[in-house]
Amino acid sequence: MRKLLFFIIVIIIIFIALFIFGCGNKGKSKKIVVVYSPHGVDIMTQFEKLFEAKYPDIDVQWIDIGSQDILDRIRSERENPQCDVWWGAPSTSFMDAVKDGLLQKYTPSWANAIDHRYKDPNDLWFGTFLTPEVIGYNNHLLKESEVPKDWDELLLPKWKDKIIIRYPLASGTMRTIFCAMIWRFYKDTGDPTKGYEWLLKLDANTKEYASSPTMMQQKLARGEGLLTIWNMPDMVFQATAKNYPFGYVIPKSGTPIVTEGIAIVANCKHFESAKLYYEFVNTQESLIILAKEHYRIPTRNDIPKELLPKWITDASIVPMDIDWEVFSKKSDEWMKYWEQNIKNKGKQYQKSLLKTNY
Repeated sequence: MRKLLFFIIVIIIIFIALFIFGCGNKGKSKKIVVVYSPHGVDIMTQFEKLFEAKYPDIDVQWIDIGSQDILDRIRSERENPQCDVWWGAPSTSFMDAVKDGLLQKYTPSWANAIDHRYKDPNDLWFGTFLTPEVIGYNNHLLKESEVPKDWDELLLPKWKDKIIIRYPLASGTMRTIFCAMIWRFYKDTGDPTKGYEWLLKLDANTKEYASSPTMMQQKLARGEGLLTIWNMPDMVFQATAKNYPFGYVIPKSGTPIVTEGIAIVANCKHFESAKLYYEFVNTQESLIILAKEHYRIPTRNDIPKELLPKWITDASIVPMDIDWEVFSKKSDEWMKYWEQNIKNKGKQYQKSLLKTNY
């Protein structure tokens, strides 16, 4: 009887200890930071592990979605924000978010290492990566000396049906390039007509608008087209990591450079954790990893050049002077016009010009 009573007392003590231990763990539950990003599973998983190794009391919870979807989602969550850090989108998306009051000010420790062109004047977002746009080509079928050195050379008759382009309405890269071609004329006249004519001539030389970057890259690699226009980091990645026969030329007159940014969401629930994450993914050490392993060009100008890949440090890039505020206002209008009046109409336009001249 005494043994049974002793056994019951021991069991009760164990249950009480487990209950107390469990309650204690609840009191020490992890803090969290919620990140929305289009940077993909590889980057987000890697930096979740790196951040949590440094801050084991913070749990990183991220969602991998497109940049436009992020903006739409943050807008819909305005009254009850679910996101703390928005990491990754063109500067125009962040400008739209600023207009809607969706971001809050944060001045990171590295703020002075960012050129004023690559950040919000009120510190509502900061640039993280730069993405120059280039003329890409199949370097098994073309010598570099044969490749167009500037945008207007893409319109030469010899490139008819030799250009493969990613369908622009679904691509931030292509929307930027097409709008930049319109901007070259619009900035002086306030009229997009000459820009539309330029895109008609490009359309006449375009063999196909590929439905995805993968399709465009595969067709270029197979030689179904000789040229494309695309972003520089991805051309380097495809050639290096996938051994695709790709080279590129940086247009000599200037090229649009998309700024990828980062911001903290207004009235977010985990502001202190958000600041730590914001700082961490933009340290020199993190940006060197992103440059070497993920082909990203840092906006920070204080990283020693010898620590960056040569394809970054050797590049001679002339930035096109663009009013990104105008881009954010006009891009939808310009691309809608392209879809309705230019796409697949370039060859017909050229024939009408020949008849007129004749």
